[in-house]
Amino acid sequence: MKYYNAENYDPASSIGLSLSRARNLLAREMDAAIRDLDINHQHLGIIMALGRKMADTPLELSRMLEIDTGLMTRMLDRLEKQEVLQRVRSVDDRRSVNLQLTRHGKQMVEKIAQRAPDVLNARLKDFSASEFREFQRLLLKFIDA
Repeated sequence: MKYYNAENYDPASSIGLSLSRARNLLAREMDAAIRDLDINHQHLGIIMALGRKMADTPLELSRMLEIDTGLMTRMLDRLEKQEVLQRVRSVDDRRSVNLQLTRHGKQMVEKIAQRAPDVLNARLKDFSASEFREFQRLLLKFIDA
């Protein structure tokens, strides 16, 4: 089924604008919650992905977080300079670089894990348990379409 067409499409009321606004709102609130860590929400994704063993190379992170490789390189440079992570040559393939969190990076994982749920829970406070599950289901369906 097609929900939009040339006659009824209004950017101001489209699902695209709503998703964009929701993302920007969540990013601002997450940035405020982690500001004292000297990182932003994009860095948070990298740090948590490494900390939770969801990825360990720049390419895996780029794909998972849907960030272009140039921006990923710049963010990794900054996090390396802040001693949050380090690049380590792969022993299996010297052309490949693996990423590892430093002790400081691992401490950041713990701090983020304590703060991020509060930001998300504040946004979800008016959802019932079934609404929350349905919201998750619908978002995944939208992403996978």
